[in-house]
Amino acid sequence: MSQTTACSLDCYDACSVEVVDGKLKGSKDIYTQGFLCPHLNHYDNHKRITSPRFEGKEISMDEAMQILEEKCGKLSTPSQLLHYRGQGNFGLMQEVTDHFFANFGATLSDGSLCDGAGEAGIIEGRGHNKLLSPEQIAKSEVVIVWGRNIHTTNSHLLPFLKDKTIIVIDPVKTKMAEEADFFIQIKPKGDLYLALMLSRFAIINDMVDEAFVEEHASEHDDFYELTQTVRIKAILDHIDVSLGDVGKILELVKDRRTVILAGVGIQKYRHGSDVMRAIDGFAALLGLFGKEGCGVNFLGSSKEGIETPFSTKAKTKPVAKGNADFGRFEMAFIQGSNPLNQMPDTNRVKASLEKNPCVVYFGLYENETSEVADLVIPAKSFLEKNDIRSSYGHAGLLDMPKIVDSEIGISEYGLSAHLCNAFDIDLDSELSYLEHFQSFGESRENDVVVAGREELPYSEGFETDEDEFIYLDEYELAVDDGEGLFLLTVKSAKSLNSQFKREEKVYLNSSHGIDEGERVRISSENGELVLVAAVDERLRDDCVLIYSGTKGVNLLTDSRLSYEGKNAAYQENKIRIEKC
Repeated sequence: MSQTTACSLDCYDACSVEVVDGKLKGSKDIYTQGFLCPHLNHYDNHKRITSPRFEGKEISMDEAMQILEEKCGKLSTPSQLLHYRGQGNFGLMQEVTDHFFANFGATLSDGSLCDGAGEAGIIEGRGHNKLLSPEQIAKSEVVIVWGRNIHTTNSHLLPFLKDKTIIVIDPVKTKMAEEADFFIQIKPKGDLYLALMLSRFAIINDMVDEAFVEEHASEHDDFYELTQTVRIKAILDHIDVSLGDVGKILELVKDRRTVILAGVGIQKYRHGSDVMRAIDGFAALLGLFGKEGCGVNFLGSSKEGIETPFSTKAKTKPVAKGNADFGRFEMAFIQGSNPLNQMPDTNRVKASLEKNPCVVYFGLYENETSEVADLVIPAKSFLEKNDIRSSYGHAGLLDMPKIVDSEIGISEYGLSAHLCNAFDIDLDSELSYLEHFQSFGESRENDVVVAGREELPYSEGFETDEDEFIYLDEYELAVDDGEGLFLLTVKSAKSLNSQFKREEKVYLNSSHGIDEGERVRISSENGELVLVAAVDERLRDDCVLIYSGTKGVNLLTDSRLSYEGKNAAYQENKIRIEKC
């Protein structure tokens, strides 16, 4: 017997899944194409939390709900409860907990640990973050992969890139860089300058789409003046890019349908929104918006065209996820997140959690945060509850019906229903919410997609106050000549942030004189940790790579957020290495 659902993981691909005799298989739809990633292929191999516990002692789910209810009721004020919700599960029903906590009067969290700066830059320039679909990417002739490791983070996009001219810009020589037609191994924090330089020489070389900019992006003369503030030779030397490299990119994209695939790596800095706007500015000059086979793809807004029924406005100002202070509150409810690993500045996060009298962890797996929580509540997996999801990588609206009966855990709706009942807060039926989300879908061939999304995003122009694209008009100086090595915290193929099989190594170039397998102390102004070294010649000699999710990696990072978007600025930190 076969049943169909969808993967709940925080991933571009948002795969459709066939469950055949209890085994997960990739559906043969246009996006999933019959194969799944390693996470789902080995989903059953990862041990879950099976029982609730309080202060280290296993308890029943009824007892856990009673304790949670009592703790909420004893707060000095509801605002002393912090609801910290991550994206461990990407189903739309996960937000039902926001409905309870906002109506209860708790403090919610906002911002991003991942992509907030890039999205802020997109919204500033375009007015709205619209998704560029894989179908449009497939119609391109040239693809610029900028700070994005497609094989690791978006493998289901690979078939759509077949037979394209590929340009890769990245500090790491990724697998795609090895196969690319042209590769620039740029210095970290150099992306803004390269984007401005490309724009400057596109204008000089008469590559501007005059008809497009006159109608949709008319302030290009002012943008050109901004690009002239970049000192050509000094900056190119600093970011390890030659004038010939700039010319080669422009030669490859000239008069060809071009797509830029920008990854989160470009914007994990304080000035991350500026980087995204500069890349968008280059694309606007070339007229790459609103045309077949053209555009800029970052993380599209997964909720574009979908209205959530859970958007009750909280009574108190939310706190940023990137630097939340748990110690300010009497209680913290942590859902689908592992802040003791994923938040920057682990020492500060640990100290703030220790000050909180009641930490509640609600999730699937044991991790650093569940280990210190006072109350642990196991969640149901995506196979054990009803949900529906959209994607930031494609337009699909995917049904996630309950496939498996299980006594383990409680769903987000089940937990919220208990609390809403206890505190006399109205909540509609689960079915009514699911039908609400399903109403935003429409059939397309054999798939269901979010209705109303433009096939060619921005074909009708931009949704800014000026009704046209707004270029970057100033930027923060991003050149960093400080001592130390750049820390890159990229995604691993083996894990998804702190879920699944996590890495335990630090990767560095052989130029540092450290041998494979040696123990290395990595330190920053913020903290230090010891890891085993792995020699990796794909890295620049001024960079060290530690995969996201590696235990202790955020001992090295600080709590600074991006200037726009409340994004964690993980890659602002310089580090030092030495043999133990």
